[in-house]
Amino acid sequence: MYTALVLAGVFAIATTNSYHPDEPGSVRGTVRRDELSASFWQEHAQATVKRRSGTKTGPAARNVILFLGDGMSVPTLAAARTLLGQRRGYSGEEAELSFETFPTSGLSKTYCVNAQVADSACSATAYLCGVKANQGTLGVSASVPRSNCSASLEPAARLQSIAAWALADGRDAGIVTNTRVTHASPAAAYARAANRNWENDARVRADGADPQKCPDIATQLITENPGRQFKVILGGGRREFLPSHVVDEEGSKGTRTDGRNLIEEWRSDKIERKVIHSYVWNREQLLSANATMPEYLLGLFESSHLQYNMLTNPTTEPSLAELTEVAIRMLQRNDKGFFLFVEGGRIDHAHHGNNAEMALDETIELSAAVSRAAELLDETDSLLVVTADHAHVMSFNGYAARGSNILGTSRATDRHGVPYMTLSYTNGPGFRAHVERKRVDITKEENYGSVEWKSHVDVPLLSETHGGDDVAVFARGPQHALFSGLYEQNAIPHLMAYAACIGPGEHVCKH
Repeated sequence: MYTALVLAGVFAIATTNSYHPDEPGSVRGTVRRDELSASFWQEHAQATVKRRSGTKTGPAARNVILFLGDGMSVPTLAAARTLLGQRRGYSGEEAELSFETFPTSGLSKTYCVNAQVADSACSATAYLCGVKANQGTLGVSASVPRSNCSASLEPAARLQSIAAWALADGRDAGIVTNTRVTHASPAAAYARAANRNWENDARVRADGADPQKCPDIATQLITENPGRQFKVILGGGRREFLPSHVVDEEGSKGTRTDGRNLIEEWRSDKIERKVIHSYVWNREQLLSANATMPEYLLGLFESSHLQYNMLTNPTTEPSLAELTEVAIRMLQRNDKGFFLFVEGGRIDHAHHGNNAEMALDETIELSAAVSRAAELLDETDSLLVVTADHAHVMSFNGYAARGSNILGTSRATDRHGVPYMTLSYTNGPGFRAHVERKRVDITKEENYGSVEWKSHVDVPLLSETHGGDDVAVFARGPQHALFSGLYEQNAIPHLMAYAACIGPGEHVCKH
């Protein structure tokens, strides 16, 4: 019989993150004691693999790419495909995102060990390391409370990601994101941290922890395995790698207080290892690297996150599809294969701001990146998996006619005769105070329909919250059928590892 443990007290929290509050959900709760261990979730995932694989044989995957649409809920998919179709001049609803054509689709459950609604750290730990964890923690088991440095140093609590499994097999690995490369989603591929906010040494110290004992996430990427082994690292976040007295190429200061320049340390490491390498910070340099193909590539294109696609300068900042293509071309030189993580991370940020159009556009950008990968890689030996870490609270509602502008109002009005949007949010910064107990007519606002206009919401918050819905999973390539049905999110890396014959547990190669 399983016993229960009432988690005592509130876990320590760090300074506020503008998109992800430190306590977006409950940090109290009753959980089974065994759920605090990594082995519980590993065994549960392996049972899922065994149940789904049975005695089947078949081809193994040489290459694996996990595409992650951060916050890409099912309503986001439906609305994004409609917008895509309408941009092409059709009614829209019949359109398909590139990965919606994949032969297998399923659903994953996204809750964390201590929360009904996941954040991007505990969910990343699940889909990259195969173990469910506590909110706000990366690469460690649920035995680690948030911000508890000493607990995160316990060997049994420290996890390996599927990127590390691939490297151990002699394959190459890399990460691509349009957020900071130290942000929660990509960080779970290489870091172990008791707090997702520990992206630089100053943030570790601000929590009362010692960065000498618990190195910040940027330091782990550059100086520790598996991060220092990644052949390609592309995204944003220059500030996390530079000391506070250094100004980067675009005029922004670093955030480090230890005086270390981790970009230079990355270069020094590659020089010492006598490998061809390149650091790039703009699109022109990226395309040049794409032509010369160094052995190692570090690209940091913004001080923080990359710009939203609808607000960016495409001549200076690369698209997610371009980043993905460069990464694939670099990694596919290894005859044994590779693992690549690609994140469309700004879907999440747009939703947090109630910016529906930008969230859908970022989803379309992810679709373009998946399409590019599908063109470059053979379906017979490359497994592509597309999923989300968690949902959001945008609803697709009302009774608008077929072909109605997905970014417009519903056909109906509320009981006071005031129009409402087809896409709206249950909470967030887009709240408008009622006047005489009636909603205001948002269609009369001066900036109505502009790119950064905020859809209306019910509950006023500074930032919209995640949702607890199941999220979709799409798969194409060797063993794609494993990803059908409903399963725990932490089964995803184990299913990919089974198909690729890497990491612990069952493998198709053993049948």
